[in-house]
Amino acid sequence: MEIPFYLSFREFEKQYYNNLEKWFESDQNTSETDFLLHLKEMYKPYLCYSFSEDRLQADAVIEIKNCFFPYHENFGISFNMNHSNAKNFKTGINNVSETKTITMMEYAQHILDRIHLYFQKNKTSMKENETILDYLNHYQIITAKEKTGYCPDYDVHQKKLPFLKAFLPHFGGTVDISLYRNFYFSVVRIADFIDYKLKAVEAFDQSIYHELKSEASIKIHMRGQSFLTICN
Repeated sequence: MEIPFYLSFREFEKQYYNNLEKWFESDQNTSETDFLLHLKEMYKPYLCYSFSEDRLQADAVIEIKNCFFPYHENFGISFNMNHSNAKNFKTGINNVSETKTITMMEYAQHILDRIHLYFQKNKTSMKENETILDYLNHYQIITAKEKTGYCPDYDVHQKKLPFLKAFLPHFGGTVDISLYRNFYFSVVRIADFIDYKLKAVEAFDQSIYHELKSEASIKIHMRGQSFLTICN
């Protein structure tokens, strides 16, 4: 079953037992631990571990390619292929891109902009019973290549759909900053709640805190090894 993604800790806590009951109704051969581990996978991508404070922190970011297509057809560039320049023209021109890290709010706004641009280009509009959410996973919209700008990875985009469904407006062209701010401050409390419940069912070794701390320790160790290799 699809568990709703919550941007508010208060709403997450309020609906916890209702969602747990539905979880059991959909699968009788399961446990609260399974439910908690499912929740963990939903919220873990938006958190990181802080060594200085020995606690979880919000880290709601995504890596995305910032692309530039020098000879994209949308530029309307035409080539006069006379003998002198034809031999210098390369048909295998590479696209230029760099990986950037942006907030999930920026990513959500980019997806929203893509959806509206799709309607503008096609000179159409949403049907009467449709909302923005009906186009969140539209392959043509997500993978469309513009002259310049962000190029979402469709597979990575799939993992962000629960957040986008909860955060993006049903109508309109601007995301809600206050809603995102609420999520940013709520996600750590949600994670702490999940970990508290995991500890209660004696599964704290699978908690968000434990896993992110271990992953952070491994990254630091690997960086140290790389530095020593360079120095030697």
